[in-house]
Amino acid sequence: MRIASFNINGIRARLEAVTRWLGETTPEVALLQEIKTVDEGFPREAFEDIGYRVETHGQKGFNGVAILSRLPLEDVTRGLPGDEADDQARWIEATVIGLRAVRVAALYAPNGNPAPGPKYDFKLAWLARARARAAQLLTAEEPFVLGGDWNVIEQDADAARPEAWREDALALPATRAAFRRLLNLGLTNGLRARHPEPGLYSYWDFQRWAWEKNDGILIDHLLLSPQAADLLTGVGIDKDQRGRAKPSDHVPVWVELDA
Repeated sequence: MRIASFNINGIRARLEAVTRWLGETTPEVALLQEIKTVDEGFPREAFEDIGYRVETHGQKGFNGVAILSRLPLEDVTRGLPGDEADDQARWIEATVIGLRAVRVAALYAPNGNPAPGPKYDFKLAWLARARARAAQLLTAEEPFVLGGDWNVIEQDADAARPEAWREDALALPATRAAFRRLLNLGLTNGLRARHPEPGLYSYWDFQRWAWEKNDGILIDHLLLSPQAADLLTGVGIDKDQRGRAKPSDHVPVWVELDA
């Protein structure tokens, strides 16, 4: 079972790019972020026509996440627990029924800038809620994958120019500490489990010739429960998607599970 995460930066602008990517790589599950549309505005027929089931948690003009699956989906839930006042569409979960059931979450963590400030406070609180949800999922002792744009530069090796991000919310010590508290529950960063070397990026700014200079950062992560990590057979980044027409500023990151 290939589970891929892709921040598409707007489904209306990237529909052709996303359907082309799915046709070329055929992941069983695609976790999308920043769909930037309400549920009714998502072009579900375009994905159903190529064999995907579609579940969305949308928001007008901002945020929004979706799960596309070639396999049956059960027990779909929307929203990250822990804050009833949070109405931002940043989290959707479902159970994928393959050779065995795997719980997946498509997520889009807050950016948090400017920091310090209320947006950064919300980011840290959101990451704490994500940790609480992961801890809850761990009690089931079943495979799960939390995949998406975490908006976290976990370590200096995840940036071409780490010095440029020192004061950014994505790389502040408190951000990294919050992310490590998640990992310390016993989760595995799928890509880094197989590729600890520097120079792997999933995001390049559209400005300042970042792509041409390979001035990227790695902020898209797939976190695996111990049961999912035991099933891990491969990982990758579909970097070639950035060189196509109308690309996102992110590229897909994926894991392969024996499931």
